Amino acid sequence: MKVLAFETSAKAASVALVEDGILLGEYYQNNGLTHSRTILKLAEDLLANSGNCVSDLDALAVAAGPGSFTGVRIGMAAAKGLSWGAQLPLYGVSTLEAMAWSHPVEDAMIVPVMDARRSQVYCAGFSWQEGTLQRVLPDCAISLEQLAEEMKKWEKPKIVVGDGAWLCYNTLRNLITDLRIPPEHLRQQRAAGVALAALEKVSRAEPADAAHLAPNYLRLSQAERERMEKSAIQNREENHHG
Repeated sequence: MKVLAFETSAKAASVALVEDGILLGEYYQNNGLTHSRTILKLAEDLLANSGNCVSDLDALAVAAGPGSFTGVRIGMAAAKGLSWGAQLPLYGVSTLEAMAWSHPVEDAMIVPVMDARRSQVYCAGFSWQEGTLQRVLPDCAISLEQLAEEMKKWEKPKIVVGDGAWLCYNTLRNLITDLRIPPEHLRQQRAAGVALAALEKVSRAEPADAAHLAPNYLRLSQAERERMEKSAIQNREENHHG
């Protein structure tokens, strides 16, 4: 099965082409350009330079969040547009789970971390057991202090990955003595992990539904928070005057 995957959840953007678990090619760009300018061109070039075209694909995959609100939306829009146009199934996968698929380390806990701002991180926890990825901590938005309390429960060494890994490592390494961090070029979000996570969904016969696929932000955007706060103020004023 040949899958084209998109990853735009953070500063870097990437696309990957995977066939039956084998990485055929991956294009990665981390130069700060807007993903809307780069992601479809990366996909087009990857397919062309690997001797493939859209008609050769069996499915698409996209990192569905958490992550940058704008970044996730861009990746989702690109993947949905291609899915509808080419009549291909589309699988949305957790950004955090996709990172764990890129780090199949048996003797450690894999802890994907993204900087969520507002004194929080998006994070999850995973463990590899005989080649099978096991989830230990669900995707969540919590403080680093709360994450530290979770990690203290795990006996294995902890490997932090993702664009928030350095923040996490610098903040918690004195609290978590067996905390580890890979080199920068190995810890960032990658589309290859998105493809592998999607193939796992295929193996479990999970349905692909592009029409109802929605981003998983884990928390409200700033615009939504401000709208809710404004609505709450209006309701209080109306109740007061009523």
